[in-house]
Amino acid sequence: MPIWLRSLFFTLVFPGSVAGLLPYALAKSSWAMPLDLGPARFLGAPLLGLGIVVYVSTTWQFGKSGRGTPAPWDAPQSLVRTGAHAWVRNPMYLGLLACILGEALIWQAGILFLYAAVAWTAFHNRIVRYEEPTLRRQFGATYDRYAEEVPRWWPRIPAQQRHT
Repeated sequence: MPIWLRSLFFTLVFPGSVAGLLPYALAKSSWAMPLDLGPARFLGAPLLGLGIVVYVSTTWQFGKSGRGTPAPWDAPQSLVRTGAHAWVRNPMYLGLLACILGEALIWQAGILFLYAAVAWTAFHNRIVRYEEPTLRRQFGATYDRYAEEVPRWWPRIPAQQRHT
């Protein structure tokens, strides 16, 4: 099966649930905690769009540079340091969080702000407890240098671009 199809399948099932179906169900539930955000709700669309672009571009980089998909069972074979991964180590998760927060604004659902906090906590724990140790075992000193140069959560301009 081609890499793009494997990535699409994973995206529809997992991120599609975490950042799509579940937020929609929560926003439309009796637990929605409706908010009146006024015109601020319109900030949700660009935030959602940004999240989608970040997720899609990082998935593309996983296939192009890493020769893999976001799925743990079909992970990249090479350490991906290009694109958004040059700015922050976990752009895919940030993209999903941007989607959830954008939906919270659009649907004016307070529960989604809480859900975003829970999702970030789950993402962080997965990264620290599973992904980072796995990447250290797989890529050794190369990953250690990358982790020293590129922050886990807060994007920063890559060193080579800061000095030009």
